[in-house]
Amino acid sequence: MTALPRLARVLAAAACSALLAAGLASPAFADAPAATRPSAASSHDHSPEYYVSLGDSLAAGYQPNVGHNTDVSYTDQLYAQLKQHDPDLVHVKLGCSGETTETMIDGGICSYPGATSQLDAAVKFLRAHRGHVSYLTLDIGANDVDGCLKGGAVDLNCALQGIATVTAQVPQITAALHRAGGSHPRYAAMNYYDPFLAVWLTGPAGQQAAQESAQLSVALNGAIALGLKAGEFRLADVSTAFSTLDFTDQATLPGVGQVPLNVARICTWTWMCTPYQDIHATPTGHAVIAGVFRELFRHHRR
Repeated sequence: MTALPRLARVLAAAACSALLAAGLASPAFADAPAATRPSAASSHDHSPEYYVSLGDSLAAGYQPNVGHNTDVSYTDQLYAQLKQHDPDLVHVKLGCSGETTETMIDGGICSYPGATSQLDAAVKFLRAHRGHVSYLTLDIGANDVDGCLKGGAVDLNCALQGIATVTAQVPQITAALHRAGGSHPRYAAMNYYDPFLAVWLTGPAGQQAAQESAQLSVALNGAIALGLKAGEFRLADVSTAFSTLDFTDQATLPGVGQVPLNVARICTWTWMCTPYQDIHATPTGHAVIAGVFRELFRHHRR
C-alpha cells in the first residue's frame, strides 16, 4: 500500500510533468472539419439560444436503479433552472456514458450523426450556431482513472497514466470548444467528487484506502483545473461542494452513526452506499452539482 505523503508527491509531480509535456499554453489540437453554415433560422433576430452540455455518464444522467440514462442529470436540472429565466433556451445534450478524454476526442463509444466524436459534434454545432450558444458545460476525466483503486489501495501506475492522459487532453478539448464557440458562451466545467470514499465504512483498511483515494482525487482535479485554462473555462467546484477532503468534520449517517463529512455526503448523494454500490450521483447529488453550476453562472454575467 502506497504511503500517503509519497502518493501525494508522486501524483502531483506527475500532473505537473504531463502539463509541461502537453504544452498547455499552446494547445496543438487541430480544428475539427468545418461545420455546415448556420441555417437560415439561426441568422434571424429571434433564433433560439442554446445550452450545450458535454461529458460522461454524469452529463448523460445514468442511474443504476433503472440501468440507463435519464433526465435527472445535473445537465437536465441545470437546464430547467436556466430555462426559467430564458423560456426559449434549448438544451443540446451530448453526454456519453463511459466517455474518456480520448474517446471524447476520437469517438468510439457513442455515435453522433454527421460527427466522428462528441467533441466533433459539439464543435460543429458551436460553429453552426456561433453567437447563439449561451451556456456550455463539461465534465470529463473520471473514467480515465476510474479503475485505479484496486485491492484496497491506489494502483499508482494506473493513476499516473490516467492523470497524464487527462492533463494532456483536457486542454485540447477546452481549447477546441472555445475556438468553435467564440466569446459568446459562458463556459464551465466541473471537477469530481470521490465516490470511493465509501470504502471508509469497511474498517481500518478501508479508511486508509479512502485517504489514498482522496489523494488521487486531488491530483485528478488539479489536472482538470489546469486544463480548463486553455479554453478559458470557469471551474464548477463540485469536489468542494461534496466536502471531498473533509475527514475532520463529522456527520451522522443513518444506520451507521458518526462518519467524516465527506463519507456521509458520498453515501447520501451517490449510490455507493446502497445495494447498487454505484459511483453515480443520485438525483439529489445531481441537484447539488447543478446548483454549483447555477451559482457559477449567476456570478458570471456577460
